[in-house]
Amino acid sequence: VQLQASGGGLVQPGGSLRLSCLVSGFILDNYAIGWFRQAPGKEREAVSCISSSTSLTYYPEFVKGRFTIARDNAKNTAYLQMNSLKPEDTAVYYCSVDVLYGRLCSGESDHWGQGTLVTVSS
Repeated sequence: VQLQASGGGLVQPGGSLRLSCLVSGFILDNYAIGWFRQAPGKEREAVSCISSSTSLTYYPEFVKGRFTIARDNAKNTAYLQMNSLKPEDTAVYYCSVDVLYGRLCSGESDHWGQGTLVTVSS
């Protein structure tokens, strides 16, 4: 199982970025997938999860209305569209997968990508 996150970079406050997570070694259809972030000196936190069927999604309050998760099973890829970015969104963003949606969103999966750095600064 491999996950490769990409799309991070430097963006000004109010700007947008779209992160991608390409997965390989398994069929994404059967897995929930999520995005997490970790800022310097802080614990890792979930920013969005989506179930295998797409019937369940999770967004914490601090990203609701700004971030949108999506998945394209045909491309074995998940996305995180981030709009109205704030300096406090600066972090390394990771993608993760799990067959269990609850375990994924709790951050307890064993499958993680390498992370992509998002810096929001003027």
